[in-house]
Amino acid sequence: MFELFKNLAKWLTSGSQWAGTDGIAHRLAEHLQYSLLATLIAAAIGLPLGLLIGHTGKGAFLAINLASFGRALPTVGLVVLVFLASGLSMWPVYIALVALAVPSIVTNTYAGMTAVDPDVKDAARGQGMRGHQVLFQVELPLALPLIMTGLRLALIQVVSTATVAAYVSFGGLGRFVFDGLAQRDLVQVLGGAVLVAVVAIVLDLGLSGLQRFLFRHRTA
Repeated sequence: MFELFKNLAKWLTSGSQWAGTDGIAHRLAEHLQYSLLATLIAAAIGLPLGLLIGHTGKGAFLAINLASFGRALPTVGLVVLVFLASGLSMWPVYIALVALAVPSIVTNTYAGMTAVDPDVKDAARGQGMRGHQVLFQVELPLALPLIMTGLRLALIQVVSTATVAAYVSFGGLGRFVFDGLAQRDLVQVLGGAVLVAVVAIVLDLGLSGLQRFLFRHRTA
């Protein structure tokens, strides 16, 4: 076991392992590209939907159940299904990652909107605010902490799952995991897994710190 961790540390700190198109730096950049783009697409879908159902109260049952269905979908199975339908491309990966991220964004956005005190919304309407003004000037700012939590959770889930890109012969940190399995190289498999875990933890801590900073700044 000690020898395994020694070899893992050597693998992670080797300069040659970080260089080139097959190196850690390049694979990390690919992984972040997949993850950030998928999360942005999911946010473009999930945020308006969550805001709409939270503001109007209509379609909540359907939207939340569809979101729960999306969370229950097996990611690898969805990748394979779309792969068979569309051929060799990044579409299967992005569709699977977006389907994974949307539920957290929708449910947290909806929860944040419904948590806003109805009396606050009534007071805003009593001051002459229209529907869109109540939404963007009252409800959205108050719901923002929960909305940001949803975005953070979605990104971490996507980062942890973006290894599936390597399953259909693309890049990212999952390349080390799948290549290591094919080559029976346990050090490479563990190295890929450790890198994914570290990226997820660093992003979570960074976004959590940003969320606390923005919340304090907004309420100061």
